[in-house]
Amino acid sequence: MTETAGALRDRLVLVTGASRGIGAATVVRLVGMGATVLRVARSTMPPIDRAVDYRADLADPQDRQAVLDQMHADHGVPHTVINNAGTFLLAPLEDTTDALLREQLAINLEAPFAIARFFLPRMRKRGSGRHILVGSVADARAFPENAAYSASKFGARGLHEVLLEEYRGSGVQCCLVSPGPTDTTVWDPFDPDAREGFLAREAMLRPDDVADAIVWAATRPARSHVESVRLGPG
Repeated sequence: MTETAGALRDRLVLVTGASRGIGAATVVRLVGMGATVLRVARSTMPPIDRAVDYRADLADPQDRQAVLDQMHADHGVPHTVINNAGTFLLAPLEDTTDALLREQLAINLEAPFAIARFFLPRMRKRGSGRHILVGSVADARAFPENAAYSASKFGARGLHEVLLEEYRGSGVQCCLVSPGPTDTTVWDPFDPDAREGFLAREAMLRPDDVADAIVWAATRPARSHVESVRLGPG
């Protein structure tokens, strides 16, 4: 995928879940293009040029609101928001407690909802901006042991589709990037290589593959609105 030269140079981009995996790979791409990146994560992030770091647990409403207010006070409204933070669970329905369901909903649906609600009206007032939500193959396809995860991701896709309609023609473009299985640390507790019917980690997408798709969507000319991108292992 080719990027539009200079599309994000000196632009301000927010990336959530930026400490590892897809988020970290996306940050590397963005700073390499000359963007200034606001990185948000729960864990400490290694220093990187052109990155400004904020520690926050986005699943916690008070922590989330505090970091949104602080970023806005410090930097104003980003050119692009990449709502990437997420969590993953494999569990049969009968083993999925209320607490586990709430955990999936809090980070996979409530957090991107709140972040979009905070920034998109401000983008519309400005007349420009991009919102990229990182979904999953499980936001459109059902898999066993995915009840809570898929509920959260199907909900996130529903959120995206509503945002498309509410912000159409406003200058604010919304895109859902939905990757298939990606070899990140979320798989560590589940060992897919040892589970029948699961794709081996070696055959999965890499975080860089998904980052390429995110950056491609983020760098389209304003005349071109990419509403969704789906990618899977080759």
